[in-house]
Amino acid sequence: MGPQQDRSAAKPYANGSTAAAAAAAGRKENNKVVRYRECQRNHAASIGGHAVDGCREFMASGADGTAAALLCAACGCHRSFHRREVEAAAAECDCSSDTSSGTGRR
Repeated sequence: MGPQQDRSAAKPYANGSTAAAAAAAGRKENNKVVRYRECQRNHAASIGGHAVDGCREFMASGADGTAAALLCAACGCHRSFHRREVEAAAAECDCSSDTSSGTGRR
């Protein structure tokens, strides 16, 4: 692909979905919410030290589907430097388990 070609154009897959739709589905797959928390980039690695910038949570710099969406608005780092946290959706929680029944193992 040459430098003059538009790479942001939505190209359909064989099943009719687009790359943007596939990327959005990857972030909320199987009713799980993915969040990116504190930045873990070591800014002093080149001098043999360890220093993080203190960014507490990833905030996208741009709209979904753009390159800017992968950069943090707070610290400027790529999303991959932030700790990934996967949470199960509340609908999957089975909070009705009864631990008082006598059928459990001891």
